[in-house]
Order: sequence, then structure tokens, then C-alpha cells
Amino acid sequence: MNTRLIERFVAARARTETLAAPLSDEDQILQSMPDCSPTKWHRAHTTWFFEAFALGSLGDTPDAARALLWNSYYEAVGPRIPRNRRGMMSRPTAAEVGTYRREIDARLVERLLALRTDDLALSRIGPLVELGIAHEEQHQELLLTDILNAFSMHPFAPSCYPESARERDSGSSGGPAHRPRSSATDYVAFEGGLVWIGAEAGSAQFSFDNEGPRHRVWLDPFELATRLVTIGDVKAFIAEGGYRTASLWLSAGWDFVRAEGIEAPLYASFEDGEYRTFGLHGKRTPSDGEPVSHISLYEADAIARFLGARLPSEAEWEHAVAAQDCTGGLRKDGEAWTEGPMLDVGEHGVASPLHPQERLAAAPDGLLPLHGNVWQWTRSTYAPYPGYAPAGGAVGEYNGKFMVNQNVLRGGSCLTPRGHLRPTYRNFWAPQTRFQMSGLRLARDGEKR
Repeated sequence: MNTRLIERFVAARARTETLAAPLSDEDQILQSMPDCSPTKWHRAHTTWFFEAFALGSLGDTPDAARALLWNSYYEAVGPRIPRNRRGMMSRPTAAEVGTYRREIDARLVERLLALRTDDLALSRIGPLVELGIAHEEQHQELLLTDILNAFSMHPFAPSCYPESARERDSGSSGGPAHRPRSSATDYVAFEGGLVWIGAEAGSAQFSFDNEGPRHRVWLDPFELATRLVTIGDVKAFIAEGGYRTASLWLSAGWDFVRAEGIEAPLYASFEDGEYRTFGLHGKRTPSDGEPVSHISLYEADAIARFLGARLPSEAEWEHAVAAQDCTGGLRKDGEAWTEGPMLDVGEHGVASPLHPQERLAAAPDGLLPLHGNVWQWTRSTYAPYPGYAPAGGAVGEYNGKFMVNQNVLRGGSCLTPRGHLRPTYRNFWAPQTRFQMSGLRLARDGEKR
């Protein structure tokens, strides 16, 4: 167990550095808005997390100056630089942060190797290393969404990462390689009933505390769309005045789009009548069949209403996964039908597209590819499950204190590291959030029998 944990730790830490490698020192200090953080900060904060919590659990004393700079929101740890000033910290340099990462990595690996036969110490540090790995993977996605937001403000729309020849040849950037897609939406029906939701206590699979306790909920019959809402759907929404039609919007959403002057998803615009998007590969012309991304909950709700449907609840979404055994087994020619693109990073760099892709072949009848491509907004507010209690100490601040004024997203995205997700995984953001890789899947009420 100890050797496998070390391997996973080393791999996760290396992935972060691979993602940061194409960015200059100047890129790494950019903070485009308070909700985003500099790349350098992500690299340092994830390192501090291991120093403060994993090594700290063995009695090591974390450096107070590092905590001031790199603590995020852990009140129990002490004072910290305000979130909106993270981009003002030009020192330590990006190179010095790299030195810090190597120092903590070496110390943690050394301690884990020394504890091979100390079951008591491993029981203390092991779960915190697991949490730190999952935390690092979350920040890998945030690193990408945050640098994208910063680059989107540059007048020349630069590319953060070069697009591979494989991605260009696949037709994923638009053009004649795309075949026309039907605009029809098919649905899969679920009977509902009394169903189990949430992570199993004591499971060998890691989960965050907000994924449990496992509990039962009642679901009326419902239907879930077999595909994500696409750019073609949203172009129709725009063309028919969706952003100007108050009856489609929640009150807070209508106020939001009017106050912000929103007329299209974030990073999308019409240039000479052509729908263009900006992403980590720069500007591109997506196909109509590509899942729409970078929309708020308010936009997702309005688009669903325009299309004659609604957003699913998170319980409906999770039950659909369980009902279809969407976590494995159903494959053809080596492709997992249950997944869209996710983040694959190796020693030679990013090996997967950093934007959503349409499915170029139909999945088997009745199967929902529920993971990957874009996070899917649900209508569920982010709240504790029955019986939820956060862990004691500072680490208990990880999730529980954010359970207000947020909505749950499910399914992961093309920027989520492969292997990071579970069917019970709960992401959460404020309803006005648009800079994340967020989209939607339609749901409808089913027939009651």
C-alpha cells in the first residue's frame, strides 16, 4: 500500500509541473480576477497542503511564512494573504516555488518510506496523503481554467498549449471533417423510486467527506438526455432571442445577464457571422455538435427551459450512473462509451484535447456517456447530506463551510484528470460562475405509473 501511495503521489505532483511547464514566469503570476489564482500560487498552495497536513500529522512544524503566502482559506491555521492579492506576490519566484515543491516531495517520500512497518503512523498520514493527491488533481483543473481566463484578456488571444497534430486531424477545430449532426435529443427513462445516493463509508475508494453519508432518496420517474446540450442548441437559443427573453430566466439570472451584458457563453463570440470560441489551444471554430461550455447555472437553466426541458437533480444524475453501470465494462474498440474526453498528461506533455469534443459515433442504445467533456450543472443546491459532519481540525474546513449559495455540478470535464472522478463526486460553484468548463444535460419528468 505504501509503495502504491508513493507512486500515485509522485505521478500527481509531476502532472502539475507538466501543465505549468509551457507557461513563462510572467504567465505564472497572472491573476485575472479574485475567483482565479496564479499558476505559481496553485503550485505552491498544493505543496503547502502536503507540508501543513500530511507532514504536520507526523509532528513536523510547517513554516509560518509559507502558510501566510500559500494558505487558501483554513482559518484554523492562521492569517494569510487575501485571495484577491495572490497575483501581487512576485516573490518567491516561480523557480523558487519549484525548489519548494522538490523539497517537500523529497521529505514526504522519505517519511513514507521510513514508515513502511509503522501501521499507526501510516493510519495518520495515509488518508491525508490521499486527500492531498485529490486536492492536487482539483488544482490541476483550476490551474487550466485560471490561466485560460487570464489569457482570454490578451488582445492577441494567445494559445496556452499547442494543439497536437492528432487533434487537428480529428476535425475537432471545425471545418469539413465534421459531419452534420441531428439536432434531435433522445432520452433514457428511469423509473425512480427509493434509491441509494452517496459514497459508502469505509470503502477502499477515496471520496471527499461531502460525498457521504450514503443515504436513500425518493425519485419520481424521470428522463435524462443521451447527449449534452451542444453549441448548435445554444446558437438556436441566441438566434431566437434567448438572452433577451425574460420569461426563460430565473429572476436572479435575468438580473445577472442584464447587468453583465451577456449575449453568449463566456469565451464565445460571433465573428463575421461565425461562432468562435477561445480556449487553451487559442481561437477556434467549433462544430455545432460540440458540447457547449463556460455557461453559468443561470444560462443552463434558461437554455434547458428554451429546449422544453429542465436541469436534472444531482440524485437523478447519480442514480442514472448506478442504474447503467456507467463506471466500466461497456467498451468498443478500446473506447469507454461512458466517458467523454478527460485530461491525460504524461511525461511528454498533454495527450488529450483541452476542449470538449462531439462524439463521432453513436453510443449503444440506452447508454449515457455521463463523464467527461463538460461539468453538468444540476438544479440541486450544495447542501450537506443527512448525517454529514466535517472532520475535526483545520482539514474539516475543506468542504463543509461552503455549503451555502452554491449549486452542484456532476460528471467532470475535459480538464479533469482521468481517474479523479467517481459517480458520487460533487463539484460546486456559485450560480453565476462561467469560467469553469461547465455545460448541461437535459432532464424531463417521466410518466408516473
